[in-house]
Amino acid sequence: MVSGIKIQVHWTFLLIIIWVIFVHAAQGAGPAQTVRGIVLILAIFACVVLHELGHALTAKRFGIETRDITLLPIGGVARLAKMPEDPRQELAVALAGPAVNVVIAAGLAVVLGMTSGIEPPAEAAVIGGHLGAQLMWVNLFLVGFNLLPAFPMDGGRVLRALLAQRLEYVQATQIAASVGQIMAIMFGVIGLLMNPFLLIIAIFVYVGAQQEATHTSMRVALAGMPVRDAMITQYRTLDQGTTLDEAVHELLAGSQQDFPIVDDAGIAGMLVRQDLVRALKETGGATPVSQVMRRECATVDDTEMLERAFERMRNGSCSTLPVLRHGELVGLLTLENVGEVIMINSALRRPRARRAVDDIFGSS
Repeated sequence: MVSGIKIQVHWTFLLIIIWVIFVHAAQGAGPAQTVRGIVLILAIFACVVLHELGHALTAKRFGIETRDITLLPIGGVARLAKMPEDPRQELAVALAGPAVNVVIAAGLAVVLGMTSGIEPPAEAAVIGGHLGAQLMWVNLFLVGFNLLPAFPMDGGRVLRALLAQRLEYVQATQIAASVGQIMAIMFGVIGLLMNPFLLIIAIFVYVGAQQEATHTSMRVALAGMPVRDAMITQYRTLDQGTTLDEAVHELLAGSQQDFPIVDDAGIAGMLVRQDLVRALKETGGATPVSQVMRRECATVDDTEMLERAFERMRNGSCSTLPVLRHGELVGLLTLENVGEVIMINSALRRPRARRAVDDIFGSS
């Protein structure tokens, strides 16, 4: 853990170690050269960690925390709590990672220039090449690769930040995501012809670009809206002594899927549909809901911002949150209802986004 940021290694990271051993063995390398190859991979991923810490620590300057950094075979991923809404801050966060690699490469170049000299890329790339030179060229490659304008790489965020200074944030994201998906298709074609590893990168970039566009559209659609504007106000509650058979009757009688369980003290828990169905099979319909309900489900105040509540729903164990006002239950917040809000707000925003583009580029 560095500066409160958890650093973890995904189990698939071992695959790249196995791949290094296989490549060295296939080329007849001895044990010493194989160990050097593994050391190089570990050194590269240490640079990747520093790259991601560059993003994370810069984001922290703007009050944005990083949940963790995960090392994968294709690189590292820093999970920021959110991206900065100010395009200039996002630009700083996006460029911080490549800047770290530039500093590392420059430092290695100075050391190599003062000692053994800098090997050209062709000589450094061979097995047994100078470790420092290899690491320097890899860092320069990481700078160039990460600055390609494709989500979720840094270049995609740089492109979005630059576009967002003239366009609406959603429009800028959609353009940057489209550019990223075009590049992913190019990676895929090249991968089919030359290097299958590029197919993995192509899939990663294509899916990442789509997820970024979707997430941004959702976040903007919910911005500035309190929970009370999206909550369900017509709902049913159950007592702790209600049986599962009675709960099934309520489930079938309407469209409500999850039920708040109440007692004299307030909200005791939530009965989730999937738990209800499973308990019917395992314990029977006479079981009281108090034995099945989830007690760890959070509640939300009706004045809380919908965007924040939505993130809690996605990351928590319950997809339905009881909504309270001064401690009293006044509604339910469900993923389905939030989805409807996103759909409606996105539909209302499209004409405004189209007019903004026309104002900038001129009507066709």
